Amino acid sequence: MTDFDYDLFVIGAGSGGVRASRIAASHGARVAVAEEYRVGGTCVIRGCVPKKLLVYASHFAHSLHDAPTFGWTLEGTRFDWARLRDFVAGDVDRLERAYTSTLDSNRVEHFHERAVVAGPNTVRLASGREISAKVILIAVGAWPVLPEIDGVEHCITSNEVFQLPELPRRVVIQGAGYIALEFAGVFNALGSQVTVVNRSDKILRGYDHDLTDRLLPIMQARGIEFAFNHPIEDVSKQTDGSLLVRTAGGLDLAADAVLVATGRKPKTQGLGLDSVGIELGSNGEIPVDDHNRTSCPSIYAVGDVTDRVQLTPVAIREGHAFADTVFGNAPRTVAYDHIPSAVFTQPPIASVGLTEVQARTVHGHVQVFKSDFRPMQNMFSDQAERGYYKLVVDPASDRVLGVHMLGPDAPEILQAVAIAVKAGLTKAQFDETVALHPSMAEELVLMR
Repeated sequence: MTDFDYDLFVIGAGSGGVRASRIAASHGARVAVAEEYRVGGTCVIRGCVPKKLLVYASHFAHSLHDAPTFGWTLEGTRFDWARLRDFVAGDVDRLERAYTSTLDSNRVEHFHERAVVAGPNTVRLASGREISAKVILIAVGAWPVLPEIDGVEHCITSNEVFQLPELPRRVVIQGAGYIALEFAGVFNALGSQVTVVNRSDKILRGYDHDLTDRLLPIMQARGIEFAFNHPIEDVSKQTDGSLLVRTAGGLDLAADAVLVATGRKPKTQGLGLDSVGIELGSNGEIPVDDHNRTSCPSIYAVGDVTDRVQLTPVAIREGHAFADTVFGNAPRTVAYDHIPSAVFTQPPIASVGLTEVQARTVHGHVQVFKSDFRPMQNMFSDQAERGYYKLVVDPASDRVLGVHMLGPDAPEILQAVAIAVKAGLTKAQFDETVALHPSMAEELVLMR
């Protein structure tokens, strides 16, 4: 390996790239990483972490509304968007410093500029410098997709939403996936008038239909408006600075901000992959094998850029497995079954394993156990929102194939349940577990 400047050069310092760099360095590799924006990647800088902080902040709106029922008298309350925005930005700065410190403490050299592939063992920095490496890892993530509509320059994506100068009074959001619905809940709770427009009549494709069928009316009852089969056709700026949104279905919507959340695409454009014979997939993704190797033997890829599962914990595991395999003499792969997921809507949903439809497709006949209940904490609210838990079971083996939850703290509860599903536990073993009372989680072991 001494014939090269580095044993490993990583393009992209997000969660997957940083983990791969750290682990490879711990195995004795000489590692460098290039990042064109900020160390930490999408999740830390402009994704799940700052978004979750906004979700936490927005929960206070519901708590304040319910406070009198709890016996509290509150006067003079008001919300300051700038203060919240700046706090979130400050925490992002803190996390970036922590990620940078991780690289430094593991003696990983980092270049704060764009890097592209210039050959099987060469990368070229934006400054023009070329660096050689025995192995190149691409971990540049994905990027929001913008529709080809007139006035798209007036729209924002999840990248820009955290820097809004003020809280918009009226927000139009295009899309009905997790990003769209999470921000819809945040802006609605903080006081904005929110309208979600979507090209179809479905929300959260891929999640169990019982969850989505129950979530939609709850969000509508909280004041979020939905316009299905109404994709945006054009956006125009008005003389007063506001925006006018016209949909293909004939709606005219006034807005102060238009957020487009219609998916994310691997950020591979201009990376120079064609120079080494790597052909991209239909969505611009980098095809890789089970060990994250591309069609060029010296180049690997992990994370969202491969478009396998666009989740931060998956990217981290892929980066770790790559480093152990290539530099730690411990080959291993990542299992993509039983990956838990959550949508931090209000209320949130969480799932692991097969949906009912998926289970019937694979196993034919399945048993379904359901619990429809009103969480105790919701007794203090004038909104009669109900929780819903569902177990999908294979009757032949009694194994729990999937768990799907809607209600307060569902993601926190599901993480532990995911262990049980991954371990292949049976419905009988769920039933044999003593309930923790009073709690919402006890519903998981009381379904008959």
